[in-house]
Amino acid sequence: MRKNQLKQKLQQGEVVLGLFVNCAYPAFIEICGHAGFDFVVIDLEHGPLHPLVAEDLCRAADCVGLSPIVRVRQNDAPQIQRALDIGSAGVQVPQIESQRDALAVVRGAKYSPLGERGLSFYTRAGVYSSAGTQITDQLNAESLVIVHVEGKRGVDNLAEIVSVPHIDVIFLGPYDLSQSLGIPGQVQDPRVIELMQNAVGTIRNAGKAVGTFADNPETAKQWIDTGVQYIALGVDVGVFLRACQTLVKAVRG
Repeated sequence: MRKNQLKQKLQQGEVVLGLFVNCAYPAFIEICGHAGFDFVVIDLEHGPLHPLVAEDLCRAADCVGLSPIVRVRQNDAPQIQRALDIGSAGVQVPQIESQRDALAVVRGAKYSPLGERGLSFYTRAGVYSSAGTQITDQLNAESLVIVHVEGKRGVDNLAEIVSVPHIDVIFLGPYDLSQSLGIPGQVQDPRVIELMQNAVGTIRNAGKAVGTFADNPETAKQWIDTGVQYIALGVDVGVFLRACQTLVKAVRG
């Protein structure tokens, strides 16, 4: 079984760049790899994708050395298990607000003795049983567990959340954070920035990597300078929209 390159990069302190993916066409995933991204987040929360499609997108990512992460719809053990069983490099779980929430993610993502993930060797993650029956420890070690803290309650409980072992990345969601502060969409508001900067310090002091979403390169660089390692640099449909708008504007003036 292959090593999780994305996890290795994070452990070595590298900054990794990715893209949220809503489109079902595997070629778009291949293009992301050829463009130089480190990972893609296959979005089952806000995107319309089905797990069967997500599995094919994971295959496409593996073809170009790209790490596929699957974002599930909610903190639900069967959804977390399925996201990992299809052979992703890790799972991303939204709306984590407490230590109890974080512990539930780990229980769903890790096999015994670390968690309670259901066991089947007849999955893509288990190489359809060809990897043998002694792979649970390796899968536990290689899988990435990423949790979203994207509300004020989660930030208030951050010290407890970061104490939970086997969580690799705490992802700060700026848009939901802005909404929880009563200023939806105003992600550059000083109140959002201050809340996130304080959270970055808490997470890094706990020895975990920090992730966030950035709409543009300038914002991404600002958060990298603050200590964020895991950057989701937009959404595929938004990138395509802006590219199309640029083309139209260039011709029509």
